[in-house]
Amino acid sequence: MTHAALLVCPASGKGRAARIAGTVAAGLREAVDRLDLHVGYSAGDTARLARKAVADGVDVLVVLGGDGGAHLGVQACAETPTALAVVPAGTGNDFAAVLGTATVDDVVANLRSGARKRFDLGRVSTGTWFATVLCAGFDSAVNERANAMRWPAGPRRYDLAILAELAALRAAPLVVETEHGVEELDATLVAIGNTPCYGGGIPVCPDADPTDGLFDLTVVTEVSRTALVRMLPTLRTGGHVEHLAVRTLRARSVRLGGDNGWVGYADGERIAELPLSVDCRPGALAVVAS
Repeated sequence: MTHAALLVCPASGKGRAARIAGTVAAGLREAVDRLDLHVGYSAGDTARLARKAVADGVDVLVVLGGDGGAHLGVQACAETPTALAVVPAGTGNDFAAVLGTATVDDVVANLRSGARKRFDLGRVSTGTWFATVLCAGFDSAVNERANAMRWPAGPRRYDLAILAELAALRAAPLVVETEHGVEELDATLVAIGNTPCYGGGIPVCPDADPTDGLFDLTVVTEVSRTALVRMLPTLRTGGHVEHLAVRTLRARSVRLGGDNGWVGYADGERIAELPLSVDCRPGALAVVAS
């Protein structure tokens, strides 16, 4: 018997998750023996319900939402027997893309076939887990600025935040410490990838593999505004790693520091100001994926 829980994040995708929740639940009931339904109306509520479902011993926790909901599901399922599945209904859906699930039908097919994998996770010194990418620098500053803006709504907020951060662009001292040694450099941004993409499909760490026990790091060193603007389109293809200003490396553990005032974001969620340490935990998450 398969006991599953569906955790709905109704605000995801501007209400899309709420609109398709009934259809998703009906589809899941065809593939499991028991389905519990939980609706989280806030991040705190969603986190609590995810923990409750895992404590109840469900075999599978299915999150209907975006990367924020998936991130909360990861916190509950990490290092437990409960497998995590995601039906994407947000704006980015980077973790669902890694799982290969675009719709509830994909999740249902995997449940019926018993498809399971073990994914690595990142564990931050704050105690937070992350499944995709932890970043700091330019891109996290864009998030910080956009989150503080009350106007405009939607994607234009991030467009304006990008323009504002480009105007204020300054390289800052960054210290990257891994099991291979310590590097001190002036940098614009750093990304630690357990999986390749963040920000809705941007392959910032294009070769990252969540099953190899290693992080892929991408560091953009000191670069002019003009050069960064020219580099940004290549992020969509992963071609940025060929730029002379970009450094890449692989490591099992990373400590990010430096007198820079940077804030770390992981899975699109604000974590804390640097310094931060992260460790790769091989196979820490069971996922429903083929």
